[in-house]
Amino acid sequence: MTRPFFHNETFERQDYTNNPPIQGEYENCQFHSCDFTGCDISEFRFFDCDFDGCNLSLIQCRNTALRNVRFLNCKMLGWRFDLCNTFGLSMRFEKCQLNHSSFQQLQIKNTVFAHSLLREVDFASCDLSGAKFDECDLSDATFDHTNLIKADFSTAIYYDIDPELNSIKHAKFSMHGLEGLLKKYQIEIVNG
Repeated sequence: MTRPFFHNETFERQDYTNNPPIQGEYENCQFHSCDFTGCDISEFRFFDCDFDGCNLSLIQCRNTALRNVRFLNCKMLGWRFDLCNTFGLSMRFEKCQLNHSSFQQLQIKNTVFAHSLLREVDFASCDLSGAKFDECDLSDATFDHTNLIKADFSTAIYYDIDPELNSIKHAKFSMHGLEGLLKKYQIEIVNG
């Protein structure tokens, strides 16, 4: 059976909460201000797509393919990215709310998270080498046996990363972020 194929289409202000989108393959498609809250997009394929101003919270995404997908100004609470299809998985997040999401055990090297909320996000056993966290809030995010080699946290805030449990060689941190690396030692860092 052939899967429906959508190419270069724009979907605007669609409410998919009661009428979900058609399961298929979406290539070079744009989704603007669409509400996917609680939708099941399992087995969907998104290639070179942009989601802008969409609510994608509490999505079911088992074996969903996300290849070169950009999320801008999206609310994406509770996503289980760790259930997505891992082949070619590549995403970019700008001004998104990803609180309570999981990237556990994924290989998402060089992923950019910009101006986003990543509170209580699970990055355990994830390969984030070369990732950039540009002005991101990482309050209570989990980094446990995470590969952070060459990752850039220079403008990130509120992270708690144990250098003994994570690979941080050549990662970038700012002076104001040192507390997030030394928290477990219960030392006081003072300016001056």
